[in-house]
Amino acid sequence: MRCNDELKIYDCLGNRLYNGDDVLVTKGLKIKGTQKKLKKGEKLKNIKLNEGIFSIRCHIEGIGVIEMKAESLRKLR
Repeated sequence: MRCNDELKIYDCLGNRLYNGDDVLVTKGLKIKGTQKKLKKGEKLKNIKLNEGIFSIRCHIEGIGVIEMKAESLRKLR
């Protein structure tokens, strides 16, 4: 959602996400096009926010840059 030229994206618990936040994966996810899976509880660092359905972009070692939905992530405090 966009308001006053500011992107507003929320995690699965309703916490607002910002560029550079660290998040945890809340459920196991298969990464399309690879043999790897993201395990529940895996930490993703330094996320970037996007517009659209896949609103989170991050870099994962050994895989590269992926885009994912915010509903499968939880913000770290």
